[in-house]
Amino acid sequence: MSAVRLFATDLDGTLLRSDRTVSARTAAAMASARAAGIEVVWATARARHSVQELARSCGFRGKAVGANGAVLLDLADGSAEIIDTVSIEPARAMAAMAQIRELIPGVVFANVGATRFVAEPAYAALCEFADHHRHPHEMDVSPTLPTGPEAMVKIVARHPELPGAELYRTAVAVGITGVELTHSGAAYVEMAAEGVSKASALARLCALDGIDPSQVAAAGDALNDVAMLTWAGTALAPANAVPEVIALADRVLPPNDADGVAAYLEKLVRAPWRGDAS
Repeated sequence: MSAVRLFATDLDGTLLRSDRTVSARTAAAMASARAAGIEVVWATARARHSVQELARSCGFRGKAVGANGAVLLDLADGSAEIIDTVSIEPARAMAAMAQIRELIPGVVFANVGATRFVAEPAYAALCEFADHHRHPHEMDVSPTLPTGPEAMVKIVARHPELPGAELYRTAVAVGITGVELTHSGAAYVEMAAEGVSKASALARLCALDGIDPSQVAAAGDALNDVAMLTWAGTALAPANAVPEVIALADRVLPPNDADGVAAYLEKLVRAPWRGDAS
């Protein structure tokens, strides 16, 4: 087994406990892994501001993949510096939104930039803080999308009655063109530029450091983690992960509320050649 040089982890449902915090044990385990020469990378659907706040809460100073792979961040100094983005072409965004509106009447949208969040009024009206780590009254609102000076990195779509999982299944079955569809277990469906995923972002990071996928271990719990887990040399899933993720995992960890990621990192740091954390 190749030595693990990079450990990538999803946040919500994986690294974070159910109260959306990083436990002291997990923070210490990440610091120990980095001290041992293992690069720890967060890989999340979250936006830059949310990643930055979370990193400051636990002292994390590594790199992060945001917006499901569309944004790369460096938190070395405690601020989330944007080091790369992959945007959705406006014409492709408009076409994808039109397809979904025709397919699912009543669906509403928001467009996400590297730093901005612009929602249709009806979308903002359905939101609570936990959805996007923004209060609805703090969102930019526009009746017409796409809009604004910032390039779009993600589209989110939701419905006042249908759950996000059903929206996702319906859209995937039809085949929405020009974007990459995924679902993180939230009340909405997410879309990035075609070909963009947590895996594609990690591949870009690894290429810079000469790290082979076989030297990567990745942990995740939801459908938006599937590409990352399939790409990485070692696929890990907390016991609370969705069945599709459990099925493809090389190893199932204790659940997020039992600090499963911390337990894995603690064993990895102690393991010979850092390649066996069983």
